[in-house]
Amino acid sequence: MAEQANETSSYGEVLVKQPGTAESHWQPVPANGHIEVIFAPHTVPMEHPIGFGTQTVPPGGYVREHAHDKNEEVIFVVSGTGKAVVDGVEHPMQPGSAFFIGKNRRHMFINNGTADITWTWLIVPNGLEDFFRLIGRPRTDDANDPTPFPRPENVLQIERDTVFAEQPKDQRQP
Repeated sequence: MAEQANETSSYGEVLVKQPGTAESHWQPVPANGHIEVIFAPHTVPMEHPIGFGTQTVPPGGYVREHAHDKNEEVIFVVSGTGKAVVDGVEHPMQPGSAFFIGKNRRHMFINNGTADITWTWLIVPNGLEDFFRLIGRPRTDDANDPTPFPRPENVLQIERDTVFAEQPKDQRQP
């Protein structure tokens, strides 16, 4: 006979998100575009804190080179094309491309295509969602893309307070 749990505390949470229901933020230059935070500790109780969502970057936009000194990250490309540069090595980004990026690995993502590129991101432990909220502007699905806006003046402090390693002095450009 199968053993049954007699306390609901032995079960983890379940949360289902449908399109258009995730927290979303417009992002400043140079990425532009927007992010969605689908799962994070502030959206659902979790034993092992993760952050999971999507990022959409328009043509010509890019995520500048950075590293995470305490986090591991997974990127999975859903649509569009571009390139990732990981520790100075270029890799194509296309639907189905997947990247595991360990701690302290410098990386950037560039949309050099002609359409938006969208990927999912998973970061362990979480914290990327806080960065996106602090540098972005709230977004709703029915809102038009805003005019590009600058990053906050204290972006480097926001990075250090969330999930980013100190910016390298020889930061690569797209």
